[in-house]
Amino acid sequence: MDAVLRSGCCFPSRLLRAAGPARRSSAGTAMQRPEGGGGWLGALRFDNLALRSLPVDASEEGGPRTVPGACFARVRPSPLQNPRLVAMSLPALALLGLEAPAADPAAAEAEAALFFSGNRVLAGAEPAAHCYCGHQFGSFAGQLGDGAAMYLGEVLGPGGERWEIQLKGAGITPFSRQADGRKVLRSSIREFLCSEAMFHLGIPTTRAGTCVTSDSKVVRDIFYDGNPKNERCTVVLRIASTFIRFGSFEIFKPPDEYTGRKGPSVDRNDIRIQMLDYVISTFYPEIQEAYSDNTTQRNAAFFRELTKRTARLVADWQCVGFCHGVLNTDNMSIVGLTIDYGPFGFMDRYDPEHVCNGSDNTGRYAYNKQPEVCKWNLGKLAEALVPELPLEISQLILEEEYDAEFEKHYLQKMRKKLGLIHLELEEDSKLVSELLETMHVTAGDFTNIFYLLSSFSVDIDPSKFEDFLEELTSQCASVEELKVALKPQMDPRQLSMMLMLAQSNPQLFALIGTKANINKELERVEQFSKLQQLTADDLHSRNKRHWKEWLEKYRVRLQKEIESVGNADAWNTDHVKVMNSNNPKYILRNYIAQNAIEAAENGDFSEVRNVLKLLEHPFQEAEGFQEVKEGAEEEGATATAAVCAQESRSRQSYCSKPPLWAAELCVT
Repeated sequence: MDAVLRSGCCFPSRLLRAAGPARRSSAGTAMQRPEGGGGWLGALRFDNLALRSLPVDASEEGGPRTVPGACFARVRPSPLQNPRLVAMSLPALALLGLEAPAADPAAAEAEAALFFSGNRVLAGAEPAAHCYCGHQFGSFAGQLGDGAAMYLGEVLGPGGERWEIQLKGAGITPFSRQADGRKVLRSSIREFLCSEAMFHLGIPTTRAGTCVTSDSKVVRDIFYDGNPKNERCTVVLRIASTFIRFGSFEIFKPPDEYTGRKGPSVDRNDIRIQMLDYVISTFYPEIQEAYSDNTTQRNAAFFRELTKRTARLVADWQCVGFCHGVLNTDNMSIVGLTIDYGPFGFMDRYDPEHVCNGSDNTGRYAYNKQPEVCKWNLGKLAEALVPELPLEISQLILEEEYDAEFEKHYLQKMRKKLGLIHLELEEDSKLVSELLETMHVTAGDFTNIFYLLSSFSVDIDPSKFEDFLEELTSQCASVEELKVALKPQMDPRQLSMMLMLAQSNPQLFALIGTKANINKELERVEQFSKLQQLTADDLHSRNKRHWKEWLEKYRVRLQKEIESVGNADAWNTDHVKVMNSNNPKYILRNYIAQNAIEAAENGDFSEVRNVLKLLEHPFQEAEGFQEVKEGAEEEGATATAAVCAQESRSRQSYCSKPPLWAAELCVT
């Protein structure tokens, strides 16, 4: 489903570290070079190991269908009208051996638009769609598969490393179900930008090489209100060592006891064995080598490593305030990457129960539930690996490794974010918890609070301490912002009716609501009511008091660091350096993506390209902005003087709290 941004009635409509590469190709494998007039893309070398290693469906039947006994089905991209490049990520394309086009950038852009829209297929590419299943919002959904994405093949990078490339939005596949296999400009820009943003934040992720739009249109009911509109078909080139996911192993699942759905390849344990052999030998070669004579031990070691990678990945998300939005088993990478960017979001105001997906009515994938749900997903993968890995072994691994690895990695990251670089004390966990609680009660901006803390000094004088407190509290939500954020979502009469129904007819109530949702709404009503009597001065004083209390505890902890080292000046230099390299100044907030989307929908791609450049340097100081903008212009991002001035204002706000209208944005 396309990610959709929508606003409340008060505002106009506003739509809104990669994993290590696989092993090198074995000697003697024939490498295929693309044709196409010796253009820029002639450097790509294909070696499609996945299609040689895993079963490919022999049927040539077109259109959506069940695909039994296969991991892939061959497909052909559907051409688009007048494809043109929105943006490209040169760092991502460099993985494929593509260097910045020096001779004729315009020709390279045209070539990228032609081939990465799917209008032409590169020589050596073998388009296919991957078959997988998945548990969606906790229920088994049966066959899903690449309904809009197409595997093109695997490209060998400059050092022989292997990268799978995909086109997302290139047309109908056997797995498209009732959909059209297309993606639109809104969702494609979001995925393109966030893939690259996450990489530059140092978080394992799939990459995005290009974003290509067109004059072809599809109908989308943006607000799900019966008012559809035409939107431009857009395609993203995705890059990863592999796009195999937890759900890839669920194609063997027998009929589910709750939904009755089953995988398309029940009783095909031979394919499960093939998949395990391929995944482990290709992406975990050290495990394959260490356990080549014992398959069960090898599979257990693989599951243990994946469990640890997943735990570390989620810890990384939590430490930058990232919410995935749809953590179904089909959106979990078998090599521990962030994969499938849909209704994601970075938190602005810190709220542990933040839900970024407007369609997640129960809050299953809320920020604070991400660690728990990813562990649940690993449990479902464990079930899917039986009998090749007995459940008693995998469940023991999961209980032994996941929570411990998550807590260890999370605390290590948080220590770095707080500049605690010398000592590791038991009290650190409590200090972090109290910081987050202070952020919560003061509605502090998650990213900006952490960024500001790097300028806090143990020996700060009283007047500067007051200035720092003012700066810190300026990153807390105002009364007006809180009123928008905490506005009740139900009409009072509707809420009253739901409460009566919960008492009088619990069975009927269970079909249309949950007690948790009702309790949360009652809490919002109470908070909103209190806000009506709260003045800006009262809020400011309260927030200052909370932050002063926590800063005193932080000062004491930093003092212990200084006392444990010989050179306080050297420690302070390292302390600030570590904090500045772990606390980003810029993240892809929804409203930043929204500004880029609106410009692109009006035919101006310069803001997408400028935001991309911004996100490639998330930790840099504001002084570097002019350099970023000039670099974007050198690559052809042109605009009128008026638009440039607007961009300059936008840039300034991109490292501050979001504007008030941003609170109304909703992604589904």
